[in-house]
Amino acid sequence: MRTGLAILPTPVYIICSASPQVGKTLIARLLSEFLLLKNGAVLSFDINLREPSLLDYLPSITETADVTDTYGKMQLVDRLVLNDGVAKVIDLGFHAFDEFFKMCGEIGFLSEAIQQRVVPIVLFVADTDRVSARAHEMLRRLIPTQILITVHNEFFVRGDLFEAMNQGRVIRLAALPVFLHNYICRLGLSFTGYLRHERDSTSELHQWIRQNYTIFRDIEMSVIPQWSS
Repeated sequence: MRTGLAILPTPVYIICSASPQVGKTLIARLLSEFLLLKNGAVLSFDINLREPSLLDYLPSITETADVTDTYGKMQLVDRLVLNDGVAKVIDLGFHAFDEFFKMCGEIGFLSEAIQQRVVPIVLFVADTDRVSARAHEMLRRLIPTQILITVHNEFFVRGDLFEAMNQGRVIRLAALPVFLHNYICRLGLSFTGYLRHERDSTSELHQWIRQNYTIFRDIEMSVIPQWSS
């Protein structure tokens, strides 16, 4: 027990998209494994209707959550606003996107989280359709700029993002060759395990995982300290 020491804020990462098939769950997997490696613990929540889901890939650290009824919403929120030092990751399916952020607005989730020294960080996985553009515009009205990050997954979105999306912070995940992308989508594959057991640190996949882990580390280092004072 850390008696007499300031308790650091607990980050809650919300990985979301208003569009399917943009690699959202892949990003949630990467982030969950990074946090587990870095901190020794992480708790992830799977809010998806269709497979593949985060629960299939990381069953030991993932729970399912439901935002379709009041009880499910309250159960989830109670866990998210708890400053227990364990980072949380939400894999928010596109079907629940509107309902989740509607709930956030209705109950004042952001202000309650901040009051409890919990830092929500929204990673919006972008697409190039109008649905994604409208969703991003809604988030810009709801979420403070410093905790809203747009993710450009170049494997799924090869062109440029909408200009409005580039006005805030954007992180980019480099596109892997198709055969490597199919490889990392296999159930049972661990990104951290690959780093530990692949002797060739110059391999494309090894470098890709390390690059993305570094991106997540930089997010923590740039966002969390703002809430530590």
